[in-house]
Amino acid sequence: MDQLLLPTQAHVADAWFTHLSTVVFWRTMLECMKNSIQSLFSIRWANLKAWGKDFFKRNGLLTLSVLSVVGGCLLGFLLRDMNLSDQAKIYFSFPGELLMRMLKMLILPLITSSLMSSLSAMDARACGRMGLITITYYLWTTFMAVIVGIILVLAIHPGKGTEKQGNRVGGGPVMTSADALLDLIRNMFPANLIEATFQQYRTQLVPVIQARSISQISAGSPNYVYIMPDDTNPSIRRPVLLELTPPPEIHYKSIPGSSKEMNVLGIVIFSATIGLLLGKMGERGTPLVNVCQCVNECVMKIINAAVWYFPFGIVFLVSGKILEMQDPREVGEKLGMYAITVLSGLLIHGVILLPTFFLIMTRKNPFKYIRGLLQALVIALATSSSSATLPITMKCLLENNGIDRRIARFVLPVGATINMDGTALYEAVAAIFIAQVNEYELDFGQLVTISITATAASIGAAGIPQAGLVTMVIVLTSVGLPADDISLIVAVDWALDRFRTMINVLGDALAAGIISHICRKDFLPEAEKENLTCDIQNLPMTEIPLLASKDCVFEVIGDTVTERPAVYYNICQV
Repeated sequence: MDQLLLPTQAHVADAWFTHLSTVVFWRTMLECMKNSIQSLFSIRWANLKAWGKDFFKRNGLLTLSVLSVVGGCLLGFLLRDMNLSDQAKIYFSFPGELLMRMLKMLILPLITSSLMSSLSAMDARACGRMGLITITYYLWTTFMAVIVGIILVLAIHPGKGTEKQGNRVGGGPVMTSADALLDLIRNMFPANLIEATFQQYRTQLVPVIQARSISQISAGSPNYVYIMPDDTNPSIRRPVLLELTPPPEIHYKSIPGSSKEMNVLGIVIFSATIGLLLGKMGERGTPLVNVCQCVNECVMKIINAAVWYFPFGIVFLVSGKILEMQDPREVGEKLGMYAITVLSGLLIHGVILLPTFFLIMTRKNPFKYIRGLLQALVIALATSSSSATLPITMKCLLENNGIDRRIARFVLPVGATINMDGTALYEAVAAIFIAQVNEYELDFGQLVTISITATAASIGAAGIPQAGLVTMVIVLTSVGLPADDISLIVAVDWALDRFRTMINVLGDALAAGIISHICRKDFLPEAEKENLTCDIQNLPMTEIPLLASKDCVFEVIGDTVTERPAVYYNICQV
């Protein structure tokens, strides 16, 4: 019996040990898997946390700005059903108004200080070359934008079937194209520099009433004979002679006037002139150059602190504009195709043509460059003012895209004044749309006139919201279209103005990148300057003055050799 039981007990023992080893094995495996999963999740969570922290550190302000635009649109459409009073809308839009005032406050010191400090540090020849390339590029892109707009409006034909409805602006004096061009030239040379900071010259038309003489009245006025029944006897009719006095003749006289807008063009030309002269003055102009550099640095520090208010102000700025707009459904039915035509032209010009120019001229990825400008584009969308967006655009170029400070300080203020690609495209489309509504056929010569006039009128447009409506009159009168029909497109102008401002800002920024690439040999980066200083330090002291130009000396302090501008130097310095 014992012999029979021994094998059974041995078998049970072996089975028990096998089971125990299996349990231990799986328990060990489970613990290893658990530790692996925990370590994996901890690593992923740590990586995700680090990535999120780095992303919001680099793009936190941009994310907040985009969310504020979306939130402002949603809030504006939700509050439209409440039918707020006009006074309540003013109170609601107050934070957005503060944002606009804050940005406009920085325009004048930024333009003057940036232009003076940048041009004073440039060589006159390099500055002239850069200015010529910049203005030529701006005019070329503006003309291309006009051509794109004309092709699209002729292909889509948005004015077909559109009826003239709504209130029409009463017929009044219309400024001629010649007066508008002369006003542009007058504003380039302001008579009073202080007045240029808050107003600009504009010709005003004053009606002059001229009564007609008696001979003109008797000769030209018609007489009417009426047969009236007699009061006492209705069967008897007697003739009544009625003489009509014609209305007096009204002539419009041009007199000097002004508008409450900053004369940015005049300030730009004055600041550029002073900057060039400061560069030629040498050491005598150094104090004023230092002041301009300090002012520019202070403005940039103010911008760095104020940008965190922008997301809050954008919400109320966008929602306040939506509260003021008309019925979106009615506007969409009337002007939907017109808005689609304008947006299509802006999309083609901003996403295809401008990046293509950038790629051809710089051989760099344009969309990587545009990524650094997203903050400025969002501000342009919210404020609808290229001049107000100028501080943010300069901040993005200097910090995100690494553009030379001297180039950015020159190209951006000039671009914010004369480079209006979106406005030129919009004016060309609007003029041909109004002609289509009036069933007015335009020939090739009139299309050429519109393209040239829209390009010239956009240069004189101020960098403020809805400034294109003012210069639109010039384009319409150039081909004989009624200026009163501007009221047809006013309903959607506030929305389209934001998108064309984005294209204006994008064109300025891309121009700065192109000019920086073309003129890179004229502006040595700081690293090369340090290498040049190191090479000079290794030379014998007797050979250092031989490298100096006639307006520079080298000052030796310890082991450091620095280049200092000077008006005179004598033999002792050699």
